[in-house]
Amino acid sequence: MVLLAAAVCTKAGKAIVSRQFVEMTRTRIEGLLAAFPKLMNTGKQHTFVETESVRYVYQPMEKLYMVLITTKNSNILEDLETLRLFSRVIPEYCRALEENEISEHCFDLIFAFDEIVALGYRENVNLAQIRTFTEMDSHEEKVFRAVRETQEREAKAEMRRKAKELQQARRDAERQGKKAPGFGGFGSSAVSGGSTAAMITETIIETDKPKVAPAPARPSGPSKALKLGAKGKEVDNFVDKLKSEGETIVSSNMGKRTSEATKVHTPPVNMESVHMKIEEKITLTCGRDGGLQNMELHGMIMLRISDDKFGRIRLHVENEDKKGVQLQTHPNVDKKLFTAESLIGLKNPEKSFPVNSDVGVLKWRLQTTEESLIPLTINCWPSESGNGCDVNIEYELQEDNLELNDVVITIPLPSGVGAPVIGEIDGEYRHDSRRNTLEWCLPVIDAKNKSGSLEFSIAGQPNDFFPVQVSFISKKNYCNIQVTKVTQVDGNSPVRFSTETTFLVDKYEIL
Repeated sequence: MVLLAAAVCTKAGKAIVSRQFVEMTRTRIEGLLAAFPKLMNTGKQHTFVETESVRYVYQPMEKLYMVLITTKNSNILEDLETLRLFSRVIPEYCRALEENEISEHCFDLIFAFDEIVALGYRENVNLAQIRTFTEMDSHEEKVFRAVRETQEREAKAEMRRKAKELQQARRDAERQGKKAPGFGGFGSSAVSGGSTAAMITETIIETDKPKVAPAPARPSGPSKALKLGAKGKEVDNFVDKLKSEGETIVSSNMGKRTSEATKVHTPPVNMESVHMKIEEKITLTCGRDGGLQNMELHGMIMLRISDDKFGRIRLHVENEDKKGVQLQTHPNVDKKLFTAESLIGLKNPEKSFPVNSDVGVLKWRLQTTEESLIPLTINCWPSESGNGCDVNIEYELQEDNLELNDVVITIPLPSGVGAPVIGEIDGEYRHDSRRNTLEWCLPVIDAKNKSGSLEFSIAGQPNDFFPVQVSFISKKNYCNIQVTKVTQVDGNSPVRFSTETTFLVDKYEIL
């Protein structure tokens, strides 16, 4: 079979979308499609017409036609099978079989057509594979973005903590009549602080705006060290600045004073020549009255080899998961070996894994609506009272083997009603008056601290306190999948390796 072109056209022969699989001019394809309605016999379904040079295989679709233009020596049975697949693809991307809808999704259709036919010949694909190929969903990119956003939040929190420390040091120095460190004009202390000191100064001026002691006289030159915050910039501008320099702040300026949350993403100091990252992310949506609407978890083992003498190795995987996770190996990994012996190795044992690059060798996926699989349940009970609402919210860890760090449960609040009155609380809280949210912060939730509650009162209606959002990070993965041993292909000798495990939240909402 040689397929020349696939097109969606009107009954008058006007081309809406056309994909040519061989070299063909626009005038030629438009002429072929314009001649097609004149050659067609009425009253037939799933049929074809021929000219001296080409064959038209077509199927009516309401007011449109799905047309395949092939050579005359092509196999008509294969043509009809391909036509049926093309006709099934179009409703996947277009809600209605109308000209405007087809034009709006023309590029999606062209990409899908390219998955069906290559260089004029039919590919052995089905509808589900076409959908997967065209989505081009990158799990690695999503994990990278989640890690990056977490690092930015941690850098912002660390910057504020550092700013409070320096502010306190300056106040202590003022009370003792000494020069405040890092804030005294253009001396050596101010210069050594660099851009970090300037940004910290801006934070202090924006948040607390204390009275600044006059700087000592300088020989010449205007000072710009304390003018960053004098313009009254909003906090968002400062956050944007942190986002653009998030990693730099964490790695170079913060030094050893990073938070425990940042350490979760920092590779271990004793990283071996064979290093593995086990990363998982969860997307979960629950109803406020109970019931899991959707829970989806994606995981991946990424292998990094820094010494080429360890390129030919095999990973021994221990899978103790009982939740029904679906596993998938890399195409270059020997699937039969993994199925039979839980070993990850290349199909060609003579080849080596890439050196100095992260390679995803195994990924898994879990999608469920089973409530017993929710790692952390959140129960929010707002009840109306005479002065507003009394809100009771509690959490419970259902997976005892997990240890969740830096848990933040964010509850939206009504605007313009002031701060909530906190009754009882396990942990700490922060009230963000600008974003109208209450953040319930818990450093650790584990088997020893698996439940807790928060009570507060504020004016508003019960619907004002949803959706509740949850974020956390963990050094233990949800699905009990681990690499227990690494061995050489030749001789089966053991190889030293290191492992870094991260469990992240993509979206965790109670609606």
